Amino acid sequence: MTRTSVPPAILAAVSLLLATLWGFAVFGGWSRPAFCAGLEPSPDCADRLAPVASLSELVALVAAGTMGFAWFARRESLYGVAVAAWIAALAVLLFGGLAVR
Repeated sequence: MTRTSVPPAILAAVSLLLATLWGFAVFGGWSRPAFCAGLEPSPDCADRLAPVASLSELVALVAAGTMGFAWFARRESLYGVAVAAWIAALAVLLFGGLAVR
């Protein structure tokens, strides 16, 4: 059985792409129309979405810190952790947004 590993450059690129997606969702305003538009949303949906975005920002802070540390300290093993943290930040935003809807 052979073990394959993903090159660090691909993990770094995936992490940057996930960070960009998260940034557009939170700071670019993509999350408000995604979760508060459509099938009769409640009038206070945007207000209830704000704490979800704040929680997602905390997870994203961990992801950005891990990515920065992996990049500057040349710790290639942490790139996978950064990708997982970005996915967690997006998951918090997705499931939280679905819950407030």
